[in-house]
Amino acid sequence: MKVIVVGAGIGGLTTALMLHKRGIRAEVYEQSPGVREVGVGINTLPHAIRELAEIGLLPALDNTGIRTRELVYYNRQGQEVWRELRGIDAGHPVPQFSIHRGRLQKLIHDAVIERLGPGAVKTGLALSGFIQDEGGVTAHFTDSVKGAAGTTVRGDVLVCADGIHSAARRHFYPEEGAPSWNGVLMWRGASEWTPWRDGRTMAIGGGMGAKFVLYPIAEAEGGKQLMNWVVNIKMADGAKSPPPKESWSRVAQRALVLAYARRFAIPDFDVTGLVEATPQAFEYPMCDRDPLPRWTFGRVTLLGDAAHPMYPVGSNGASQAILDARCLADNLARAEHPCQALFAYEKERLPVTAEVVRLNRKGGPERVIDEVEKRAPAGFASVEDVMPRAELKAIVGGYAGKAGFATEADRQFGERRAANG
Repeated sequence: MKVIVVGAGIGGLTTALMLHKRGIRAEVYEQSPGVREVGVGINTLPHAIRELAEIGLLPALDNTGIRTRELVYYNRQGQEVWRELRGIDAGHPVPQFSIHRGRLQKLIHDAVIERLGPGAVKTGLALSGFIQDEGGVTAHFTDSVKGAAGTTVRGDVLVCADGIHSAARRHFYPEEGAPSWNGVLMWRGASEWTPWRDGRTMAIGGGMGAKFVLYPIAEAEGGKQLMNWVVNIKMADGAKSPPPKESWSRVAQRALVLAYARRFAIPDFDVTGLVEATPQAFEYPMCDRDPLPRWTFGRVTLLGDAAHPMYPVGSNGASQAILDARCLADNLARAEHPCQALFAYEKERLPVTAEVVRLNRKGGPERVIDEVEKRAPAGFASVEDVMPRAELKAIVGGYAGKAGFATEADRQFGERRAANG
């Protein structure tokens, strides 16, 4: 069997590694001229790290990222709303990693080149069309650099992991239009800074319509640590305003970002100072798409953001793409026919990811600070006077359960809560 993978992002590259481990040949086609380290920080959750560890990437992850120990939620005033251990410290068998998105992509790319060979990833080629028949699928690629004819490739399956603007998704759903924007702009950056607390802790502060995210994405050296930050601000009514252009390299206006960053307080941390010290920040609209009724059409299927782009809350975008890759590879390895495998993959993964998209639209686990702000916008003496601990835990633990990374303690709490009505 030969699988053509479109897109050399985290989902597409992981798919190639998963297929290779199961003895299935894969070729990856990427429209960019090369695989570059773009973006800033992301978190990859234990259920996805388990799959990366299974293909031997845990040592590389440890050399590149941070094993996240704890996550703390604050209101805008810097008062603690909720804290919880993460990864191994929470009882998972594998870590959660805070890591530079580009470096994560690079380490997966390096593994593909090492294991599948130097020709396994072909860049500068954009999918322009495909034809399938009883025996396979033929994909046509154009040269995205010169705008000339590229190449034609024949395979048994075409997996399109080409992002939120997927060519295959547009082929199957030509009337879908642009991604949905919720009116939130995200400003992202990273800078060397004095480590905060133990150097392994995340913080999310704010409330409805405005949040600040902080976490380290590299080990400390010389008393400094690469700190990732995100400012999320509701800027417009997304239903009435078109989103700005989505680009990981769109430069943000420093003065605008600083004005909003000053609204947040993180205990013992200089939020404004970190933003001021960041050489360059980037702007990105918070977009997703509605869940689809189906991903698979014969020998062609969607994966990752091409299938289920979601708001970046709850650290689930890259993680769900990695889970897609494992599920797809398993089904292709055991099915008697490729179409049977793609159908089984979609049946398992589509409803799960559709639920995560819907939950993220409601705020995901960060809804815990939204709810507290609704009830106590000026702050509180004790958070339990605002919301009982069981109600707080139901929000964050309930999301973990639906997204697939709940601990055993989370599951037991959910069962008790369900039993008690």
